[in-house]
Amino acid sequence: MNGENRFKALVSRLMIIMLVALIFPRTGDVALSAEEKTDAAASHSADFDLPDVPEGRYTYADYANAHAGAAQPEREIVIDADTYTSADGMEMKKFDNFEGVQGVSVWTDEQGRIEWEVDVPETGMYNMSMLYYPIEGKSSDIQRSILIDGQLPFAEAAYLQFYRIWTNLSDEIKRDNRGNDLRPQQTEKPMWQEQIFKDVEGYYEEPFKFYFTAGKHTITFISQREPVVIRHIRIYKENPLLPYEELLKRYEAEGLTVTAGHMIEVQGEDAVSKSSPTLYPISDRSSPNVEPYSPSLIRVNTIGGFNWRVPGQWIAWEVEAPETGLYSIGLKVKQDFTRGVDSVRKLTINGEVPFKEAEELRFNYRSGFNMELLGGEDPYLFYLNEGKNVVKLEVTLGRLSPLIREVETSLLNLNAMYRKVLMITGTAPDEFRDYQLEKKIPDMIGVFTEESARLTAVAKQLESMRGERSDREAVLLTMSDQLLDMVRRPETIPRRLTAFKINAGGLGTWILQAREMPLEIDSIVVASPGKKLSKGSAGWFSKMRHEVTRFAYSFFIDYNEIGNVADEGAKRSITVWIGSGRDQAQTMKAMIDDTFTPESGISVNLKLVQMQYLLPATLAGQGPDVAMQIGNDIPVNYALRGAAADLSQFADFNEVAERFRASAMVPYHFDGGYYALPETQTFNMLFYRKDILKELGLEIPQTWQDVYTLLAVLSKNHLEFGLPLALQPQYPGENIPPNSVYAALLFQHGGQFYRNDDKQSDLDSETAVRIFKEWTELYTDYKLPREFDFANRIRTGEMPIGLSDYTTYNQLTVFAPEIRGLWGFVPVPGVVKEDGTIDRSVPSGGSSVLMLEKAQDKEAAWEFMKWWTSADTQTKFGREMEGLMGAAARYPTANIEALGQLPWPIADYKNLSAQFEEVKGIPEVPGGYFTGRHLINAFYKTVVGRTEPREALTDYVQYIQEEMTFKRIEFGLPTE
Repeated sequence: MNGENRFKALVSRLMIIMLVALIFPRTGDVALSAEEKTDAAASHSADFDLPDVPEGRYTYADYANAHAGAAQPEREIVIDADTYTSADGMEMKKFDNFEGVQGVSVWTDEQGRIEWEVDVPETGMYNMSMLYYPIEGKSSDIQRSILIDGQLPFAEAAYLQFYRIWTNLSDEIKRDNRGNDLRPQQTEKPMWQEQIFKDVEGYYEEPFKFYFTAGKHTITFISQREPVVIRHIRIYKENPLLPYEELLKRYEAEGLTVTAGHMIEVQGEDAVSKSSPTLYPISDRSSPNVEPYSPSLIRVNTIGGFNWRVPGQWIAWEVEAPETGLYSIGLKVKQDFTRGVDSVRKLTINGEVPFKEAEELRFNYRSGFNMELLGGEDPYLFYLNEGKNVVKLEVTLGRLSPLIREVETSLLNLNAMYRKVLMITGTAPDEFRDYQLEKKIPDMIGVFTEESARLTAVAKQLESMRGERSDREAVLLTMSDQLLDMVRRPETIPRRLTAFKINAGGLGTWILQAREMPLEIDSIVVASPGKKLSKGSAGWFSKMRHEVTRFAYSFFIDYNEIGNVADEGAKRSITVWIGSGRDQAQTMKAMIDDTFTPESGISVNLKLVQMQYLLPATLAGQGPDVAMQIGNDIPVNYALRGAAADLSQFADFNEVAERFRASAMVPYHFDGGYYALPETQTFNMLFYRKDILKELGLEIPQTWQDVYTLLAVLSKNHLEFGLPLALQPQYPGENIPPNSVYAALLFQHGGQFYRNDDKQSDLDSETAVRIFKEWTELYTDYKLPREFDFANRIRTGEMPIGLSDYTTYNQLTVFAPEIRGLWGFVPVPGVVKEDGTIDRSVPSGGSSVLMLEKAQDKEAAWEFMKWWTSADTQTKFGREMEGLMGAAARYPTANIEALGQLPWPIADYKNLSAQFEEVKGIPEVPGGYFTGRHLINAFYKTVVGRTEPREALTDYVQYIQEEMTFKRIEFGLPTE
């Protein structure tokens, strides 16, 4: 009987899907066709799309294997930049003898393409490099894609990256008025560089080689991010490095002498240049043996650490050698970040790697700081010229790179197989049914067997590299064992899908962690061989004294204070509370002390505080003058209680408000006043997996009718469409905003949340009820999931499309490198209007900066708020945050001009801008906190409680209406 009921339910569900597909046909030419979509672009994207990579995901390893027997000719071909044959979609400029380099250089824009023609005299594999000058842009690394004869040769060729050069703004470390060192600001130090084309992820030890047949070819650069000046492109053969023993014989033959009696020590924080602004000098208080040292005050004394972990990042120091000759090099380092895997660095001296072994210098896991002599007990000898020499260390994966590639390949194959299984069993398989997966997916057993063997081999290689087993192998062996067991017992696969998915997610985490190679440097010592170096580590007594002293000082130092503290005699000062992390607060305080205070004469006491304490502190008269990074619901609620200042009282308020879109100001407006300025503004975008949609023959939905058609296909294949449901409060009592999907549907159909000058809820209107029914039917009829981790599900592919906050872009960029290029985001689906255009309205969220009514100097507080929300400040802060914490911290500023100055790839920024044009704000009203709360209550009563949608919503709207009326009466506001 149960089986019969399940069959009837299945038939009913299929009939509903078919009826919806018939009732809501696809809307003609609104959506893109699958054929028009390429692997690297979708609708609303850049003007110049990349052609498909041969055979789908065709990696450099595949490309190199395909041309393994090709010769490597000893030839060099130089293509002058000004000899380009065509340039489309970009602004071009030519410069004679630019920045000291003879000849004509070409300025290329951050978008468009440029093409050269080259005559290659001999067939073979060639390296390529580019001589470039990183002119001012958006402070991000330069990114280009390269085409050979109009084709992308392999997937990684779409992501060539060229670094900028950074240095400390000042050679001297500044201090605040409490005696603490301030983190040095970073500034660009542009100079000509020749960089060989290589993998940006570091997955390949050797630089790329490109196959050319004899004859004429075209080389095309497609701009993805940032402008750059190019002098030439070089096609040549990179000569292999000599092993150390052979180089030593050459030194002896050339009569190079070993120096004697010299020791030069360079502090790590005195680096002259680095590849990223994240590589700023830092403070380490974990050891008394660092230089300089203080148990109580902050001292900038090391460099690197966790920020210096990504392949390709480098730091350079200048070493003044007293005489020409051979020296040994020691590094006082701390590598207690990654247990089980060494941190690897490549050493160059004066731009060249001296010998083969210097490409892979390994630093083992050890606690605290230690002196590491390069070469160990029999240290390497390095040739230095008399005078200044540049010593550079670059993060590299070394022998780990092919192993990471193997695990990534395994993960992609297993995720693809997981989706195939999912298409048959669904996400909740019947544990009593034999799906006969081994027959329906003929290659499943073979794939599982092959991937099990691959992961086992990688684990064994890791163990042999370290000489012992660590937790790094455990993840791989767990997945391998599960695969072997599923091969032996395929009938158990359906009920083990959850464990399989978790273990596959563990492989993704393993890849991320394996790529990270942190290393912290206190000093570099260049010494004559035989010179005795200090151990670098502190003794037991020194450590104990250090910890006791630090503990004692903690009773007297307020660690919530950031940077300079206003003196009692300061003419004008304000107190500002910020609720974010210490890194953000320190960055902000540095900007305040560098620009705002000197220009305005207003001192700022910046305090790091948890924002749930703002209300009790304000009621107790201990609150700040200005509160930052607070939720959209707080300003109006504070204003009702006379705690927030009306900003419209200032003469230049309207001018300041023009910095933001009108939608950003909506939540802060009430009863003719404005009670905050927006800091950030976020909204939903449509994220999708390009490869999976292409595989299923699906189009990117442009309208909600397209979504219904797409849902039928996804449901047939047991895949999911993601719609965000409810935000979780970060602390007790935090307001829950109205659901973003319901709000988008409501706005797109001309609805609103409140009527009668925001005195009453409009959720009982016919439009609101109809949209509520349509929204809930997505979950009752189409069984959309209510709770899920969107980033993980789009990563595995089980949710190949869905709506999510646009900051998810940052998360996927950093935490899902294995699907790079396989996903994108576009504006959300909308509703076709009478004029044929599509209304893609979405609601926005964000944070704001608020002035308290009790602020003693409101003019000073207003000056600070204007400074903070200005385009220059927001741009600088956004770039500083991304430089400090990487792309995952890209700042979602509400300032229109500043958003355009942040380092978005041009195609993605176009999509973002298109959606930004249709963002709408949701008003905050007295009692409005019931709106989001009871909207979700009505949703669950309908979807889970099976109550009729109209009845559920109208019941809860009564509660909303009553609360709004009660609050208006409480605050003496008219109710009619």
